[in-house]
Amino acid sequence: MSIISLTTDFGDLYPAAMKAVILGINPGVQIVDITHSIRQAGIREGAFALYSLVPYFPAKSVHIGVVDPGVGTSRRALTLKAGPEGEEQFFVGPDNGLMIPAARRLGNMEVYEITNKEIMLNSGISTTFHGRDIFAPVGARLSKGMLIETVGHRISDFVDLDFGNVGIDGPFLVGEVVFADSFGNVITNIPEAAVLKFRNFGSQVEVNGRKVSFVQTYGFVRQGEALALIGSHSFLEIAVNKGSAALQFGLKSGDPVAIKVL
Repeated sequence: MSIISLTTDFGDLYPAAMKAVILGINPGVQIVDITHSIRQAGIREGAFALYSLVPYFPAKSVHIGVVDPGVGTSRRALTLKAGPEGEEQFFVGPDNGLMIPAARRLGNMEVYEITNKEIMLNSGISTTFHGRDIFAPVGARLSKGMLIETVGHRISDFVDLDFGNVGIDGPFLVGEVVFADSFGNVITNIPEAAVLKFRNFGSQVEVNGRKVSFVQTYGFVRQGEALALIGSHSFLEIAVNKGSAALQFGLKSGDPVAIKVL
């Protein structure tokens, strides 16, 4: 069975329209909702959600990502192929960097601009809902085995995106917040290896001037107590046991984070 995942900032209603289009083209496809709760126009948060999960999807999965503040403008629509030969996965969405970290994580990335109008919704293209009218039908056709070359021509000048720089400033690892999940856990762009180079589990670190325990999981501290850990995504995460670090620390996507480790 083929699989299509959906990642959007749509909330309710609009994902159903995309699913209706997909199922009209490929009734046998399995649709997986990664999330529809990305912050409005939160391209980096959507990119991180995709990046975190694509390694666990099977080969030939199609990922449709629609966090698209540029919809209806001159921004391009893209399809990507990435992964080892024979195990590729596909991505469909806007040319704003949303899909790039996930595709690059799989390796062997190829990027194509969608220009073939015959594979879009035949009832017409809305200027405000390319998720339904372009990305959903293209993704559905890819899930049925359409060759990626059918969508249009290959490009190299796509909009790039990464999760920001991590540096060392004296005794500090300096990074930024990439994502705050629905639990209020704050995920930074500081990788596991950078933290473990200076700190072992069971020690303490300072997060923006506040001392917290650096432990392996949430239950190693008291309820309501803040902690730092390495999340399942392999980045440093700030959390509160049965609480919200996003609220307690006042952190949101893009905010700087300084971790004192020396």
